[in-house]
Amino acid sequence: MTATRIDFRKTKFLISAPDIAHLDKHLPGDTGVEIAFAGRSNAGKSSALNALTEQKNLARTSKTPGRTQLINVFELDEQRRLVDLPGYGFAQVPLAMKLKWQESLGEYLQKRACLSGVVVLMDIRHPLKDLDLQMIEWAVASEIPVLALLTKADKLPQSAKMKTVNEVRKALVDFGDWVRVEPFSSLKGTGKPKVLAILDEWCHPAWLEQEDNEQG
Repeated sequence: MTATRIDFRKTKFLISAPDIAHLDKHLPGDTGVEIAFAGRSNAGKSSALNALTEQKNLARTSKTPGRTQLINVFELDEQRRLVDLPGYGFAQVPLAMKLKWQESLGEYLQKRACLSGVVVLMDIRHPLKDLDLQMIEWAVASEIPVLALLTKADKLPQSAKMKTVNEVRKALVDFGDWVRVEPFSSLKGTGKPKVLAILDEWCHPAWLEQEDNEQG
């Protein structure tokens, strides 16, 4: 695994919700820490979650991207959660539903006070589409750090992979330290230790560390 304070292998499913309002009703308030995973429907989000937690079926993968339009919440411990947001950019969905989800995703990023970080997953062969940039802009505007995760890195040779990583870093340089860019492969494990280290960092914001120390 890696030397993180959180054992991500112990992640467990908590709840599915059709929209943001249902989260507020069924979660223990807007408290603790949440890390959101967002990306286009074909970005390999479920595969990444399964690989990071070393669980084959934690997040359901589908041969038809975008089929499941639910928010799936996974528990790390009593105060920390991973939130799998529905894939955006899905083709086989009416425009009105797409617009509704764009609005809901923006609302989640802007209003969820416990959100500690956002992982925006992009296929390394097709990065920085309009909705990807919109997600990043929403998060940074709300002062939430972003990990731009370039998935399926095994699909490119090393030289092409690093060329793309550097191009994406250059394209996002104006966001400064708010955005980090890393390559990732669910199949090969590329980038896994770095990603887990970033997630672990986000799981331990200063205010929560202080609470833990006071309770300890």
